[in-house]
Amino acid sequence: MEQTNTAKQSSTKQLKQVLGFGDLMGAAVGQIIGAGIMTLLGSAIAMTGRSVPLAFLIAAGITVFQYLPLILISGTVRLRGGNYTMVAMLAGKRFAGAYSIIFVFSNLSLSMYALSFSDYFLSLFGWSGGYNQQIVAFVVLTLFFVLNCMGIDKFAKVQNIIVVLLVVALGAFAVFGIGEIKPGYMDPDSWMTGGVTGLLQAGGLLTFAVGGGSCVVNLSGEAKHPTRDIPIVMIVSTLCVAVLYGFISVIAAGVFPVEQVAGENLSLVAKEILSAPLYIFFMVCGAGFALISTLNSQFAWAPKPTMQACDDGWLPAGLAKLSKWNTPIIILTILYVLGSVCILTGLSVSVLGNMSLVASGVLTLMINAKVYKLPEVVPDEWAVSKFRVGKGALRLVTVLGSAASLLSVYLNATTLSTGLLLLNVVVIAAAFIFAALRGKQAHVEISYEKA
Repeated sequence: MEQTNTAKQSSTKQLKQVLGFGDLMGAAVGQIIGAGIMTLLGSAIAMTGRSVPLAFLIAAGITVFQYLPLILISGTVRLRGGNYTMVAMLAGKRFAGAYSIIFVFSNLSLSMYALSFSDYFLSLFGWSGGYNQQIVAFVVLTLFFVLNCMGIDKFAKVQNIIVVLLVVALGAFAVFGIGEIKPGYMDPDSWMTGGVTGLLQAGGLLTFAVGGGSCVVNLSGEAKHPTRDIPIVMIVSTLCVAVLYGFISVIAAGVFPVEQVAGENLSLVAKEILSAPLYIFFMVCGAGFALISTLNSQFAWAPKPTMQACDDGWLPAGLAKLSKWNTPIIILTILYVLGSVCILTGLSVSVLGNMSLVASGVLTLMINAKVYKLPEVVPDEWAVSKFRVGKGALRLVTVLGSAASLLSVYLNATTLSTGLLLLNVVVIAAAFIFAALRGKQAHVEISYEKA
């Protein structure tokens, strides 16, 4: 890997290491519990009926296998550029350049969380959509943009409060909903309504709901103890949220007939099983906070891979400039402007959620397929890593992680319309063309280090 000859200090080297275990856990849980459970659960029920808990098991299995390589890498070195650094150190320069572009497209989902929150907010007060939806979404996007501009420590404090209230609200939904499930939950007419194919497609779709825990990899440069905390946070947050999702999905599919809840969000069931005060609490601190916690978390971690891409010359170096609060103000502003444009132009939540769904899966595949190279890239750090495994086990992790990524890409591709699938293909192709054209100007530096 090339070392940069520039005298300018890397922007990611200037990040302050202030995030502890609890802060990382808040970021991970807040990212996992979001639009996936709130808006995609109804779609999954439409695909497979009341067997949706099995779909969550499939999604969790795919996610765990996808995470294995990330756990080994993040448990070995500090990754200042997060996933970008993983791609650069293991897959090489060309893939790093392609990643820098695909990653930008994947973050258009910021506006999806704001729009989804707006839908819940308006339904709570019985207001109509249209311009109201855009106004509320824009205000929410603006609030969390400003918060993240003020420092990563400010993000963490607010995020931890949001996540505590969020978990309490979802717990209330599960507790009060168990007794409302109607008899005949496993009736054949409502179980696996889409057959095995529908069950697998639902599982692929729900990987979006359970897979957010890996976001903390992109906060490695700001973590106090990244090699210790990040792998544990990824595992614990994913498993705990998966259990909670299991309870919620049973209730969501078991209170009303399947055809009544298929394609619907959780507010329909919540209104049936909760008293008026608890319903308002759930809508605000459950449904609403789930979406804004994801929005807040993504604003915090999304700039870090792009910062390193700027340091390496794929994008203009000036974009990674840090503010007096030590935040990447220009990149945050670009994300904010892109999100605002998506909101104000009226792009649908479905388009925003799926326009880079397959492309994002390719990002993980880039890393997982090359994890076997870890011992030769960082031999000293690997030798003392708490997550070090033998050569055979490492190759098995490579195979399992790559297979899980491929399966996730395939299952997600089968749910997309031809137009959205082609859009994903265009994004991937354009990213590699960009990497080939820009490669001569790029100077990929070493952005990993012993923690």
